[in-house]
Amino acid sequence: MAIGGKRKTKNQQVERCEPRLPMQVGVRISGNTFMPGLESTFTENVSSRGARVRSVRRWRVGESISVLSPEGGFRSLARVAYCESSPTGYAIGVEFLELEGQWVLASASPTVA
Repeated sequence: MAIGGKRKTKNQQVERCEPRLPMQVGVRISGNTFMPGLESTFTENVSSRGARVRSVRRWRVGESISVLSPEGGFRSLARVAYCESSPTGYAIGVEFLELEGQWVLASASPTVA
């Protein structure tokens, strides 16, 4: 069964419906409940449905997050799929929900006018 771009296998491991590409894209994120404000950061990898983003803030799974790519004119309301500790803070998985503009994977992602 596919949910949010992921498919569960028999042994309950999550398998992605599409691969993530290692790509560093500058983004601005906001919406953190504990530390409000805009954070400028980078992605670690991307797909047409989401990205893994570095953050200095800890995020709650399911929390709404705004993702903005200033260079590409992309904006999306997203959902935090996971938040993992990393040596420089946290790595968060974001699943795009409402897209506006062109994401870095132009051929795979929808464009909204």
